[in-house]
Amino acid sequence: MARFHGLTVTEVRKTTRDAVIVTLAPDDPQAFSFVQGQYLTFRRDIDGEEVRRSYSICTGLDDGLLQVAIKRVEGGCFSSWANETLAPGDRMEAMAPMGAFHTPLDPVASRHYLCFAGGSGITPVLSIIRTVLVREPRSRVTLVYANRGVNTIMFREEIEDLKNCHMGRINVIHVLETDAQEIDLFTGRVDAEKCASLFERWIDIASVDMSFICGPEPMMLAIAKALRDHGLADTQIKFELFATPGAQVPRGAPFTSTPAGTGGAVCISVTLDGATRSFETRRDQAVLDAALENDLDAPFACKAGVCSTCRCKLLAGEVEMAANHALEDYEVRQGYILSCQSYPLTDSVTIDYDQ
Repeated sequence: MARFHGLTVTEVRKTTRDAVIVTLAPDDPQAFSFVQGQYLTFRRDIDGEEVRRSYSICTGLDDGLLQVAIKRVEGGCFSSWANETLAPGDRMEAMAPMGAFHTPLDPVASRHYLCFAGGSGITPVLSIIRTVLVREPRSRVTLVYANRGVNTIMFREEIEDLKNCHMGRINVIHVLETDAQEIDLFTGRVDAEKCASLFERWIDIASVDMSFICGPEPMMLAIAKALRDHGLADTQIKFELFATPGAQVPRGAPFTSTPAGTGGAVCISVTLDGATRSFETRRDQAVLDAALENDLDAPFACKAGVCSTCRCKLLAGEVEMAANHALEDYEVRQGYILSCQSYPLTDSVTIDYDQ
């Protein structure tokens, strides 16, 4: 079961005016063995309140470092603290790496990876690119990176270094919303129309084996549709959605399903760290909130159905997920749910966080 571990900050470096790269030394390095594209969930008490935020690992598997990038969000207490106050020697707490924004690598494969990133969405994508270029020496990468302007491009030097170190194997297309470029196609927003033009003139979409997309939801949906329209299957498209801190689905939202129970209280049985507890809750209360209200240390981060930190398996009963931006279809078919977005539909529900 996911639990928090201690880390020491060894370096804090600016990558843009409003984003820092944080290098971390775990107390237990084995606990932080990661897969490219995964993220860390941090917690910290800020003004007497526990704040949890998830940030993607930006290093590759062979870099010998554990780093995350934290971009300041307007009104964001954690990101502001990290950008203004965090310094070498400070202590942090984080869960072990999590997330499924990756695909198995094959050292003898010859693949073409197409990556789209918007703003700080470059963070997990960069981890994937760095790892692929080392561990799949016959594969190549195309990166389409969208930003407002040149001064907002995170990891600009690191991306140039990758191009120089892996000549001919990585192609980078910067699309800037406000700054004019020599090629008009590379100015503006990345939408379905721009993707179609890129596929026609710059990217051989027929050669693409796998695509990774990380950024704001409207951009990702437009790109995914364009990829499907040009022949890619859903199994060839991986998403990592931005989470908006504090964004939650309103409690008591109407469901599309008909409750199978008789109404009134619901009995929830939760297995966590090998122990099982049962308690009562309401139909309009999410399973995660009910567990936390009953003093269970259930894992969570965004509470918006985005990060999958609260993933658990539904063993009995029925729930409805108000939102799901994190679980793959096959995970849902296997019975996994996001407890932060799951509301009971039956008189009893049994879930297991340990599976």
